[in-house]
Amino acid sequence: MGNDKKPLSAAEQKRLDRFEKTSEELEQQGYTRHDLTIRMGKANGFTLCLMLLLFVVGYGLFYLVHHRLDFTQVHYVIIVILALLLTVLHELIHGFCFSLFTPHRFGDIEFGIMKPSLTPYCTCLVPLKKEHYLFGILMPFILLGVLPMAAGILLGQPDVLFLGIIMAAGAGGDLLIAWRILRYQSQAKEIIFMDHPTEAGCVVFER
Repeated sequence: MGNDKKPLSAAEQKRLDRFEKTSEELEQQGYTRHDLTIRMGKANGFTLCLMLLLFVVGYGLFYLVHHRLDFTQVHYVIIVILALLLTVLHELIHGFCFSLFTPHRFGDIEFGIMKPSLTPYCTCLVPLKKEHYLFGILMPFILLGVLPMAAGILLGQPDVLFLGIIMAAGAGGDLLIAWRILRYQSQAKEIIFMDHPTEAGCVVFER
């Protein structure tokens, strides 16, 4: 997403302006702001490592359960098409889960496509409690990654396992964000989390 090294799109600039206004209002209420964004290069590297790890673990478990490995049963073209479609669903799940805890439901959620990479995105425009933010961040990983992987292993379906691995690895950036949130330590009585408007990750407001 956008940063200081490249011009912002109209949508990004509008989100940034709204974010800065919200941030200013929260700071006037006594909140302090802490950045928990992540670099896209780091997220991409983690995603690749995660995919390799899941591939080894997933197919290792598949072999232990079924005593066979047959990659000719994996229909790669179909899986790639499904993965592209499920990437859209991934963002919709983010939005739906976030909207459960926002004042105006989907009115506080914004969807779009990053033009340079043609990648869909979802962002929540209002602050959320820690548990609500984590719920929204992690559900696509669980629903589209963990569950299909488990089903593929248990049912002996290498196609389903392979698709689950791709979708779980595709949530690598979400896992990094969740890890940063879980590692964040604070003695503040009130802590809320808000999507950064132009970068991957979130911003913490506490008082």
